[in-house]
Amino acid sequence: MRIVLFGPPGAGKGTQAHRLADWYAIGLIATGDIFRKNVRRETPLGLKAKSYMDAGELVPDDVVIGMLIEELRRSPNGFLLDGFPRTLPQALALEDALAEMDRPLDAVLKFVIDDEMAVARLAGRRTCSHCERTYNLELKPPKDEGVCDACGGSLFQRQDDREDTVRHRLEVYHRDTEPLEKFYWERGLLRTVNAVGDVKEITRRAVAALEGVRTG
Repeated sequence: MRIVLFGPPGAGKGTQAHRLADWYAIGLIATGDIFRKNVRRETPLGLKAKSYMDAGELVPDDVVIGMLIEELRRSPNGFLLDGFPRTLPQALALEDALAEMDRPLDAVLKFVIDDEMAVARLAGRRTCSHCERTYNLELKPPKDEGVCDACGGSLFQRQDDREDTVRHRLEVYHRDTEPLEKFYWERGLLRTVNAVGDVKEITRRAVAALEGVRTG
């Protein structure tokens, strides 16, 4: 199965991406994880991407597309894309690349959540400096304040999780990414999922939304 996830920042796509990739036994390709690895290693890609990520802007298409196509080639048994495409040019580039490989998308899941809930989720998020596990001060706090439950590492707030940056990210999403809803609806691929509620229940909704999808 070949699936794209999209939705606003704070919709829980990252959590659901891992759960759905496990459910369908397919590879997870998460652009955010790839970017952060490059940032840590201070690769040319990482240094270029970091300035955009810190400001809540989208990383330019020319940086993203070539990297993603290589990842797709490493996932012959299907994939789940989280964080790409985010613009219509990226969606068209992905469509062309998959057509060349004769591996079109099977479905696109849009996770739906309102802006204020998204702000509450992300502005309260803290990330472990060691293992990168995430917490939320309101929704999923660590047992000990400022300390990762899993590895004991210190927790910090990423620059792109600060409230002003989150609100800017939402503006960018509505301007640049939300038009993908029409793009994929016209192709008969779009399915929507209510992203508010228990994590397991949201996974059940996503699986139900994918029921009957014909895989190519």
